[in-house]
Amino acid sequence: METHYTTLLTERKGPVLHITLNRPESRNAMSLQMVIDLQALFTEVADRTDIRILVLRGANGHFCAGGDIKDMASARGRIPEGGNPIFDLNRHFGRMITQADQCPQLLITVLEGAVLGGGFGLACVSDVAIAHKDAQFGLPETSLGVIPAQIAPFVVQRIGLTQARRLALLGNRIHGAEAVRLGIAHTLADSTEALEAELSNVLTQAKKCAPNANRVTKALLHRVGHEPLSGLLDSAAQSFADAILGGEAQEGTMAFVQKRLPRWAQDE
Repeated sequence: METHYTTLLTERKGPVLHITLNRPESRNAMSLQMVIDLQALFTEVADRTDIRILVLRGANGHFCAGGDIKDMASARGRIPEGGNPIFDLNRHFGRMITQADQCPQLLITVLEGAVLGGGFGLACVSDVAIAHKDAQFGLPETSLGVIPAQIAPFVVQRIGLTQARRLALLGNRIHGAEAVRLGIAHTLADSTEALEAELSNVLTQAKKCAPNANRVTKALLHRVGHEPLSGLLDSAAQSFADAILGGEAQEGTMAFVQKRLPRWAQDE
């Protein structure tokens, strides 16, 4: 990566970029600097077709313990825009999580330890979420006298209004098994070793999917429910025709006939 991030560690492995939230002293709580770093990272990778998969996790056994209240309070004067500093702080996080939601790469989250507040929100915008059975998920904002302002829409989209109400209005914690049952996460691991094995399995499967086809499919899925269906299907048909005439479909078809992996799925 070309940019140095104060609160993130990054490691490139072929088409996969591993991103680690790195504030272990606070269980990777979301500081303003971390929000800024994540915004910069999602901006940097948006047009990188050589990076197909993002793996997001936290350092030292915790994903993210939510917003760092002390840091946010002390950082009010560091927001570049004018206006209400509290509003600006909150919207910075909202813009970042929107970038995470809409990033063209496959976004995988590895969920261990604390998955709270903003960390819960990041889990809800990932394409694939892998949870440790002992991970603790929750929306503690209302117990602190604040509200989950920027993450609430993404939580509702992920698990539906009725379950979002229960979690947000009680502020209680749930563990990995219930997170999978509700659809916050997709698979459950009962040990660190099983978590890493499941991540390896997901990466192997993800690499079998054509890069551009995945990007176009993800963008199409994001449009569902936001546009009239007829126009959306017209656009999807055009994307399908473009794909059929493109190099990926030709390579994928040839690989199938020749009983081999397509080029994009071969070790890089």
